[in-house]
Amino acid sequence: MRPAHDVEEATAAGLYGIIVSAAVMAASHAPTAGATVVTVVVTLTVYWAAERYARILAERIHAGHRPRWDTIRRQMTTGWEMITASLLPLGVLVVVWLTRRDLRTAVVSALVCSTVLLCLAGWRIGRQGRLSTREQLVCTVVAGLFGVAMIVLKALLH
Repeated sequence: MRPAHDVEEATAAGLYGIIVSAAVMAASHAPTAGATVVTVVVTLTVYWAAERYARILAERIHAGHRPRWDTIRRQMTTGWEMITASLLPLGVLVVVWLTRRDLRTAVVSALVCSTVLLCLAGWRIGRQGRLSTREQLVCTVVAGLFGVAMIVLKALLH
């Protein structure tokens, strides 16, 4: 089993990855599904690397010495959920596009998938956090609203 802190970090990274990938898809003007997927993956990779770099620097500042190799190794081998959590929405984007739908329809389908994943994550987090049913619903709705915001953004931008 992974320590609770690692599970919390993985969950946060996954949620953040879904939200960022949805934002990139909503704002992208890429001409094809393939270009959109590359844009999302590259953006998430840059975000992941920047977060890892910031954590290593922050540890150096607060510890007052250079980070040890185990710290660097730990930072460089964690947080990948930021990228992997977006694979299902990106898969939906590609599959819908391959069925000869236009790119906008494929992107909106991927954004709906992202919204469903965010809602499921909100519900699961609320349940595992032993929240009341009402609190779970609030957690689910708030998580889902991030996805809804990206769908609205897509509608307004294009």
